[in-house]
Amino acid sequence: MQDYKLPDEVRIGHIHLKVSDIERSLAFYQGILGFELIAKYGDSAAFISAGGYHHHIALNTWNSKGMPKASKRGVGLFHTAILYPNRKELARAYKRLIENSWPLTGVADHGVSEALYLDDPDGNGVELYCDRPRAEWPRKEDGSPQLFMAEPLDIDDLLAELER
Repeated sequence: MQDYKLPDEVRIGHIHLKVSDIERSLAFYQGILGFELIAKYGDSAAFISAGGYHHHIALNTWNSKGMPKASKRGVGLFHTAILYPNRKELARAYKRLIENSWPLTGVADHGVSEALYLDDPDGNGVELYCDRPRAEWPRKEDGSPQLFMAEPLDIDDLLAELER
């Protein structure tokens, strides 16, 4: 039984990903998703962020240079979730994926959020999502948020966000 609860202000700050090829990963995370390169250490590590933060994602080849893609079966990271500030920015991200012919592995409406799922060049799962305003979250009888595992996401309506 848990008798300690983290403070509400706790956030997950950054993630380090083992990748096979720094340049290939930067082409995806920087070139397609739009992260800013903060620092690069040869072909062994790169630190990227949104908005000038020291880093949201670190990419490294310390134990993975030239290795095959991540396995979908077994233990490990399921995906990295990247939170967009609003639905219009999520739609812009989706449009960039389309323009770069980057395939999705899924889409979902979770009630509290809307999400696009894809894999990076190394097979690491990536979720691009935006939260709905808390006032719009579906709620259980006890008032806690009601999450849906995978309701259909209206992808055409998401893209229409760019015209609004």
